[in-house]
Amino acid sequence: MPRCPWARTDLSIPYHDHEWGVPCRDDRHLFEMLILEGAQAGLSWETILAKREAYREAFDDFDVARVARFTPRRVESLLKNPGIVRNRLKVTSAIDNARAVLALRDAGLSLSDHLWSFVGGAPIRNRPRVPAEVPATAPPAEAMSKDLKQRGMRFVGPTILYAFMQATGMVNDHLVSCPRHGACAAMG
Repeated sequence: MPRCPWARTDLSIPYHDHEWGVPCRDDRHLFEMLILEGAQAGLSWETILAKREAYREAFDDFDVARVARFTPRRVESLLKNPGIVRNRLKVTSAIDNARAVLALRDAGLSLSDHLWSFVGGAPIRNRPRVPAEVPATAPPAEAMSKDLKQRGMRFVGPTILYAFMQATGMVNDHLVSCPRHGACAAMG
């Protein structure tokens, strides 16, 4: 199959073929991807994919309410966990981000509805022919970043959020030659 060229390994091929670019509206999964994309900053996505199961265990399967209640003691325990990225700022940002998601809920907004509002509720369908045509960010990611930072979230810069948008199907950046481009576009 002529996949997007970044999908080359035992971890990245299944992720590409079954998840990346698939429109997601599940709050738990969206929260997971926000945390994982933030953890990836400065690292390869392959590194995060290799640690994904450990993250799910360490962060209580990304249950927002549970993560929001993590204590300083839990943070210290997480910083000793070799299965995750042991960076204090990234670990504590996950907790702050969970608290911000709960505040969204308290305001009557679901995480999904709020995040999808930045793309008008429907995926952006790009048509890149070569990897160089795939942008690193876009205005919706910049607006989302500004909003989430104002809500107290961290590790939500425009580049991180654009990768998040690609991962969760808010934008379809599969190359047009990749069979997943059309498959994800049909899921809209």
